Amino acid sequence: MTEKTGTFLVTEADDESAILRDVETGQIHTLAEHDGYEQREVVGATLEAEPPMEVVWTVVEESYRRTVELVDSDLSPTQQAMEIAEEQAVGELERVERAGTGEIHVLSVPPEQVPDAVEDVLEDEETVARAARVGAVRVEVRSDADAGVLNVRYLPD
Repeated sequence: MTEKTGTFLVTEADDESAILRDVETGQIHTLAEHDGYEQREVVGATLEAEPPMEVVWTVVEESYRRTVELVDSDLSPTQQAMEIAEEQAVGELERVERAGTGEIHVLSVPPEQVPDAVEDVLEDEETVARAARVGAVRVEVRSDADAGVLNVRYLPD
């Protein structure tokens, strides 16, 4: 039987089944049944494909399950983020590793689009998937509408 261990994002869930997406490869795994998974949860698990066709999966072992906290912060972008933004054109994204776990993104957008950009980041399923990939449990979005800067901070616990 086929087995897969990884970190998965629950993309869909109802009473009977759930769909998990591997955050590293993007591969989709449909579970025949599950233990109460909810959409946008992050699950570290080992899955096993069910015979004979191996198109439906079962969770063999779950090592963790968590929800990533998404926060629209009223704080301004950090000084580091503002300095990075000064050097980049509108529409550009800079990724910076954090000391330890996590990641920081600096996006430059037209000032009038800042509120929509913040909403897009917080609603995008890929924001949660990236948090899962970098080991973050909290995503904090700081913005400066006048400067057209978004500072997305993927933070550990």
